Amino acid sequence: MLKLSDVRLKERCGIAALRSVAAKMLGVPESGIRTLEIQRLSIDARRRPDVRFVYTLLLSLDDEASVLAKAQRGGSRENAKAIPLSAYTPPERYSFPVPAGGPASTSQLLPVIVGAGPAGLFAALCLAEAGLRCIVLERGEAVEERVKSVSRFWAEGVLNPESNVQFGEGGAGTFSDGKLTTGVSGIRIRYVLEQLVKFGAPMDILYLAKPHIGTDRLRGVVVAIRRRLIELGCDVRFGHRLSDILTADGILTQISVKSGEKTYSLHTDRLILALGNSSRDTFEMLHSHGVALEPKAFSVGVRIEHLQEDIDLNQYGKEAVESTVCYPASDYKLAAHLDGGRSVYTFCVCPGGEVVAAASELGCAVTNGMSHYARDGVNINGGLLVSVTPEDFGGGALGGIALQRELEKAAFCAGGSNYFAPAQLVGDFLRKQPSSGHGKVTPTYSPGVKYCNLWDVLPEFVCNALLEALPMLQKRINGFAHPEAVMTAVETRSSSPVRILRENYEATGIRGIFPCGEGAGYAGGIMSAAVDGIRCAEAVISSDTTKLRP
Repeated sequence: MLKLSDVRLKERCGIAALRSVAAKMLGVPESGIRTLEIQRLSIDARRRPDVRFVYTLLLSLDDEASVLAKAQRGGSRENAKAIPLSAYTPPERYSFPVPAGGPASTSQLLPVIVGAGPAGLFAALCLAEAGLRCIVLERGEAVEERVKSVSRFWAEGVLNPESNVQFGEGGAGTFSDGKLTTGVSGIRIRYVLEQLVKFGAPMDILYLAKPHIGTDRLRGVVVAIRRRLIELGCDVRFGHRLSDILTADGILTQISVKSGEKTYSLHTDRLILALGNSSRDTFEMLHSHGVALEPKAFSVGVRIEHLQEDIDLNQYGKEAVESTVCYPASDYKLAAHLDGGRSVYTFCVCPGGEVVAAASELGCAVTNGMSHYARDGVNINGGLLVSVTPEDFGGGALGGIALQRELEKAAFCAGGSNYFAPAQLVGDFLRKQPSSGHGKVTPTYSPGVKYCNLWDVLPEFVCNALLEALPMLQKRINGFAHPEAVMTAVETRSSSPVRILRENYEATGIRGIFPCGEGAGYAGGIMSAAVDGIRCAEAVISSDTTKLRP
């Protein structure tokens, strides 16, 4: 197999057109290309107005050796530049490790997984496919009912504290852009992507440089994974919340679970904690039992909203935007490093999306971003966040949670104590004066916004950091600090403020507990959380639990 890199085209093409392009580049007949697939597709807008779709293709050809040698000499042209063709060896494919004697055959107790977000779902899926049935506990509702609860909250301001944007099947990512970009690498990444496609995600996530599923398609994928788990014999329970743990000599023996008004016990010696970063009551319970926790750095800030067409114009250029070529909604990734050592950066940018109410506790206002697969909304929004360290909040392991609550309660009050969110135009924020309404950017947050002065809502260090950073980010993207861009507060749930300490994926100090994913402090998005869940499943399946019991 060969790899053909840097195929630069003016428009996005299908396989038939790419076959024709590849044949011409290599000087071979189309019939000589036995197979062709896209390995990667990105957009290069650095040479505006010449915006290009850049492909990397994998091909199998007749007589590959001679074609490769000819391409490296420059094809059929004398003294021509070599064609970017190289030999390609497919990478090792991931296979979940199963001991020869069967999965975790030394224990008679079923493993329990707490949380049905990406970490929990992929941990359960790997264990179940390996033949080890498990119990999955999710405090929120199944997707079908969860969507109804969230829709009612957005329309009427009626919050269900147990099932909302943070809690429920699929985790917080179910109401997001469904981004699949990640900073981690390894063979498990491809495995996760392939599994998502298997369960209904679009095929292009396998090769797009910035893959995303969108909230609309992700919901169907999550349901398909749940059905597969049940088919494999797993017991998936919605509306069941971990309320307590019981240990003996530092070893897990059983857990307590609350469902409605009832509480019951489960005996287990393997507990995967795939908590979301909003599981504050669970963190508090674990802390009370001496589970080792530590505070970690996180970020707080606002959602900033612009017109999508304005960002497209800046990113692609006027000629490209006005052409007949269909470019995807553009995005951005920005950071400003301030003199005092603090950072301000954009996070979870949602092209063509909307700002959503993401509270999980009564009397708190929280924002997040969401978009559909088509990304065809009028606005683009992104988190505009200020770094926060334990030195900023103190209070021990749970000090970051206390700061989050303080900011969310302040935002709730500033919004009118009805789950409206406080908002301000960027121009007014820079002048430190309250806003009275919107300009060309209509805020998308539901139930609604209340215009105010965010200097009266957010901590002074956050406001000062944003004040310093906005002009710096304006130099990177013209219009980013447009006076009529809207900032909606408060964003506090970008990452966990707590880390559950672990060694070899097992909780420090208590055997049999395996913390993983974003809430436990070891991931930062759908992909990294899923991979961390897989690694915890590997640790569970390789553990000899008979040695753990007293």
